[in-house]
Amino acid sequence: MQTATPVQRRAPRPRADALRNRERIVTAAREMFVEFGPDVPLDEIARRAGVGNATVYRNFPDRDALVREVVCSVMDRTSEAAERELAETGDAFEALSRFVHAAADERITALCPMVSSTFDRHHPDLEAARQRIEDLTERLMERACVAGQLRPDVGVGDIMIAVAQLSRPPAGTGCLSHDRFVHRHLQLFLDGLRAPARSELPGTAATMEDLRRA
Repeated sequence: MQTATPVQRRAPRPRADALRNRERIVTAAREMFVEFGPDVPLDEIARRAGVGNATVYRNFPDRDALVREVVCSVMDRTSEAAERELAETGDAFEALSRFVHAAADERITALCPMVSSTFDRHHPDLEAARQRIEDLTERLMERACVAGQLRPDVGVGDIMIAVAQLSRPPAGTGCLSHDRFVHRHLQLFLDGLRAPARSELPGTAATMEDLRRA
């Protein structure tokens, strides 16, 4: 007598409306974290997302989970911008420039400080998202350098520092009022990256490891 092999059932896929609600929560949280900082009440996020409080807690059991999801989603969108530029076959430096401006538009500078202030910065999801951005940025820079368009004495860390310092102040400190200056100042910085270099930079090229040790 043979014993029937149990059938393994697939986990049910989330309903489309559940996925839409989750995305609305993440979008609303991203906007409000930028405007007011990480301590904005979750009830207010639910209200802006147009969902009930229970829906927020069903998707994100605590504030840390929501903040982490927002930061990872911004990093992922920034990486997608880099991948789009790598897929282009045109001017390598212009591709790098478009990526830098796109990173600023994602408000990555306003959100990333939350990683160190609210939860474990070494969470695997954050580490993976961060590594992806670093690798893609390095590839964009290498392509521009091989094309003779990017000065050779800069590193990935230099790009990241510039985006952090020139794009926006920390969340909740009036960062939205600075938007009109962002792309102007970033373009001034990018023009300084073009080869041939017009001056010698002090120190050495900044790496991501330098930033982590700072």
